[in-house]
Amino acid sequence: MKGHFQKLVIYTDGGARGNPGPAAIGVVIQDEKRGTIKKYSEFLGRRTNNEAEYEAVIFALKRAKQLFGKDSTKKMNIELYTDSELVTKQLNGEYKIEDEKLCPLFLKIWNLKIDFGSISFQSVPRTKNKEADQLVNQALDLKEQSAMF
Repeated sequence: MKGHFQKLVIYTDGGARGNPGPAAIGVVIQDEKRGTIKKYSEFLGRRTNNEAEYEAVIFALKRAKQLFGKDSTKKMNIELYTDSELVTKQLNGEYKIEDEKLCPLFLKIWNLKIDFGSISFQSVPRTKNKEADQLVNQALDLKEQSAMF
């Protein structure tokens, strides 16, 4: 899906039932006019909420790079929205990372950022992140249902 987009808007969410517990991610990639390009949901296994939030961002950036190619993403501006204030503030350098499990995830994002023109990380209320949140819950519900059979 190579395209000529100058800007992508990405919504990510990660969640765990129990903390830690079964976790999943949801990602919505949109063009600059907020038209949906792709949606993803994936079960992660056992994680904390914060780990899942970080993994959603990693997944989103990797998928954007796969979809559009490194040459295109180098010229793109990414607006990434998550309802995790902690992840947003850590990625923007406002909070220290005190949970050592988050350090390698932070580094992955830091290294992925190099493949994009610019990335802004912004926190939004959960009500503005409904679609990504629904994708998380779909993945978790699907996993629970398959475990019953």
